[in-house]
Amino acid sequence: MILPKVRDLRMVTIRRGGTLTDDDHHLLALWAADCAEHVVGYFERERPDDSRPRDAIAAARAWAHGEMPMLQARAAGGHAMGAARPLAGAARFAAYSAGQAACVGHVAEHDLGAAAYAIKAVRSAQPDDAGAGRAERDWQRARLPRPVRKLVLDDQARRNDICWSAFSESTH
Repeated sequence: MILPKVRDLRMVTIRRGGTLTDDDHHLLALWAADCAEHVVGYFERERPDDSRPRDAIAAARAWAHGEMPMLQARAAGGHAMGAARPLAGAARFAAYSAGQAACVGHVAEHDLGAAAYAIKAVRSAQPDDAGAGRAERDWQRARLPRPVRKLVLDDQARRNDICWSAFSESTH
């Protein structure tokens, strides 16, 4: 897991003693779903008959829209991660990205898991393109909702080292 030992209270919901509002939590889940959806094709090309990562992305969105309980979305995330385990490379990382997105409702900090695994998927799919990871990071950042933009960018700087340096300026 790529969660910090010390939690940033801005990423913890108000109900659990932090400052993260429900609206912002939902925005984080929707952004994570966008990050995962951007790369899920790597998985689907390798396993076209396995819908678990796509289902996890849908679960993240359903949770954010109040259409699915958190525990059900989190379970969908676990199924997507199960789909990832026997694979390697871009397909594996894309499925992990989807799994992380579905778990944002449980722990908001999984948003960076979805983003970082998406960057790893792109890096793995395009190993000869030194700018591929940076381009994916920039694509993700361009889609950050304004209300959570500073929060996510601060969190990326804080957790970059435990997220495989996915968010650094030198992302390859």
